[in-house]
Amino acid sequence: MKKLYVVIFLTVGSIINAQETGEDKWGAWYMYFGTNKVSEKLSIHTEAQFRFYETTGNFNQLLLRTGLNYHFKPNAIATFGYGYIGTDVTFLEFPNETDLKEHRIFQQFILKNKVGKFLFEHRYRLEQRFIDFGDDTDTQHRARYRLQLTLPISSTFFLNFYDEVFLNLQDSVFGQNRLYAAIGAHISHNSSVQLGYLKNHFSGINFDRLQLGIFFNPDLRKVFAKNNNTQN
Repeated sequence: MKKLYVVIFLTVGSIINAQETGEDKWGAWYMYFGTNKVSEKLSIHTEAQFRFYETTGNFNQLLLRTGLNYHFKPNAIATFGYGYIGTDVTFLEFPNETDLKEHRIFQQFILKNKVGKFLFEHRYRLEQRFIDFGDDTDTQHRARYRLQLTLPISSTFFLNFYDEVFLNLQDSVFGQNRLYAAIGAHISHNSSVQLGYLKNHFSGINFDRLQLGIFFNPDLRKVFAKNNNTQN
């Protein structure tokens, strides 16, 4: 009987813990990405992500990111950028709780190659993270690597998959791993949409997330050229 009480206690404890972290809930990420060419070699990256512990509410994170891309070749791109991240680290809502705020500088390099119909993309990223916990601050460093595979299934539709690992450059090395699968559709020559599923794995905890991503990449070179001609 004593063993039975122990089993019941551990089971109930794990259920309560899962509910408190939101691990048993389906969350959602709603995202916008843009790459806007401003010259032959330069483009501007823009990004906004709204992340929720549940599909229609319970705020988790706001991520705003921008950067300047340098295109060595069409398949080789270097980026220097900045991001602002505001995070509610708890699934449950508490009165007067303080959200974590982060300013992030990042450098990345993207390489693309094609094998048959498969388009591979390798993304290498370094991040310097300046985190404000409300009553304390910290600086952390992180490395990320993402392998992405895109497979066209028609002139309009495509499949997209990636796996990304996060490595801390201090304390414990493993940070998280993200495994993603989606179906996408080209809306126009410079815009597309993706609907997918993300398994976000941390040490000892996993989150299931639906993702809706909108990609809009207008070429702004004519606009910038017109402005330069007007100023001249």
